[in-house]
Amino acid sequence: MKWTGRFEGYHSSAFSKDLVSGLIVGVIAIPLGMAFAIASGVKPEYGIYTTIVAGILISLFGGSKFQIGGPTGAFIPILFAIVMQYGYENLLIAGFLAGIILVVMGVLNFGKLIKFIPRPVTIGFTAGIAVIIFSGQIASFLGLKDIEKHENFLPNMREIITHLSTLNIYSLLTAGVGLIVMIAAPKLLPKVPSSLVGLIISSVVAALFFNGSVATIGSTYGAIPSALPHFHFPEITWAQIETLIRPAIIIALLGGIESLLSAVVADGMTGSRHNSNRELIGQGIANMVTPLFGGIPVTGAIARTATNIKSGAMSPMSGVIHGIVVFFVLILLAPYASRIPLASMAPILMLVAWNMSERKKFIQILRTRTADSIVLLITFSLTVFTNLTTAVEVGLVLAIILFVKQMSEMLTVTKVLPDPTINHEKVKAYMVTAEHDCPQISILSIDGSLFFGTASMFEKSVMDAIRLHSKIVLLRMGKMPFMDTTGESHLTALLKHSEKSGGIILISGIQSQPLELLRKTGLIDRIGNDHRFEHTGDAIDYALTQLNTNKCLGCKHFAFRECTALSNADPSDVPTQIEVQMN
Repeated sequence: MKWTGRFEGYHSSAFSKDLVSGLIVGVIAIPLGMAFAIASGVKPEYGIYTTIVAGILISLFGGSKFQIGGPTGAFIPILFAIVMQYGYENLLIAGFLAGIILVVMGVLNFGKLIKFIPRPVTIGFTAGIAVIIFSGQIASFLGLKDIEKHENFLPNMREIITHLSTLNIYSLLTAGVGLIVMIAAPKLLPKVPSSLVGLIISSVVAALFFNGSVATIGSTYGAIPSALPHFHFPEITWAQIETLIRPAIIIALLGGIESLLSAVVADGMTGSRHNSNRELIGQGIANMVTPLFGGIPVTGAIARTATNIKSGAMSPMSGVIHGIVVFFVLILLAPYASRIPLASMAPILMLVAWNMSERKKFIQILRTRTADSIVLLITFSLTVFTNLTTAVEVGLVLAIILFVKQMSEMLTVTKVLPDPTINHEKVKAYMVTAEHDCPQISILSIDGSLFFGTASMFEKSVMDAIRLHSKIVLLRMGKMPFMDTTGESHLTALLKHSEKSGGIILISGIQSQPLELLRKTGLIDRIGNDHRFEHTGDAIDYALTQLNTNKCLGCKHFAFRECTALSNADPSDVPTQIEVQMN
């Protein structure tokens, strides 16, 4: 793996800037790491372990100079569901498997392909995740007691409603102070992380005025250890792999999407360019190693990456420093972190949910009232009311089906004839009428892609032309950019049918991709070079030489300029252009 460009020309002044940005992002990452871990159903220290190990590895091996990796809100619903259903140990295995998948994706150059996931799907599940995160903090915000956590949204809402009578006014006041401070801090202290200010002030208020009356990290989860856990490789069985492979794939896909989106944001802010495949490999390495130290799955964190850049980061060293800062805070200040009220952390996650909700883009897509609106609503609803795995799978399948349907409606097969009043007698659809249509030659213009979604309609249109009367069918393929093997198969069937009935199929203006496909299948040889033309005019000239001239005698259609001579008609019988269009 080449390092050229990542630390090229690195100097002491760049290090000082990285040191400052690393310190700032490290301080921000501590409360977020604990909050995301708690919301994911695991102990808060696991979020800190994740921030340390993954933060350093992603910066060292990733594809973006400025990426800050760690636990994120996007993972909360799926991680919580895995913990609830399979337990913490299996969460570590799922994360490890996801890391392997990400590395494989990077090696196979999937970095660019993953960007093609439809925007309505990503916005739908992101908004759904935001709802789950926000609603999941209501109980801590209100200080409700005896809340039983469930995997799904509706049972959790029932729990909150059922236990509203256990509301703790001191927790509500603590959370309220934190929320107000976090909203006001950006205006009063723009250079200081608002989440950190809100956390500190609300924690101090709770310690001074509500001591012992508000649940803390220590009272709920136990004291946070002042050291990293021992290296431990989990025992993985084939049965566990079969059970956890689906959630592992979702973790990998979601991690890949989030990390590449974050890298794109970083590129836009700095004018740099990330290596998408190396980013996937770096994320994969981090997700493989982090579980060995008890950490949860990670990805690129957009907000922390943006903060890193705004703080003056110059290289991946800032990300490494951010991980080291979190490590020293763990060693030195773990006992103090244990005293943080859960009510102080709830508004942090609520604001994270609000900021990640994509609400403006969500409303914008809804207002279009298109197929994208349907995909968005279904993905969002399934994320909230079922699970992220189902939402992504159904959203992707639905998006593909609707896309194929839309593409199939875009293919048109139009019958055309030359217009003698235009230079070079270009073919036009308005020239074809009941009284002005060659009985032996059908010229069909194909506009759109010929693939499995449009092949049947294409075949029907051509077959109708053959069945009516046409001995010669000319297919104009200049506006057909793509053909798949299904389209090729239908074209082969048409050729066979035409040959059996003694007809001829000509093609003109075929583009490079369809031509290459026909060469690979051998169909282009079967059509023959003498039946393939670059220009429609040449194809028409050839078609006229293949006419049954006996059928032309007395014909009154006059579709081509040669028809007058072929029909032996009186020139006064030939309709004018104006008459043709009126007919």
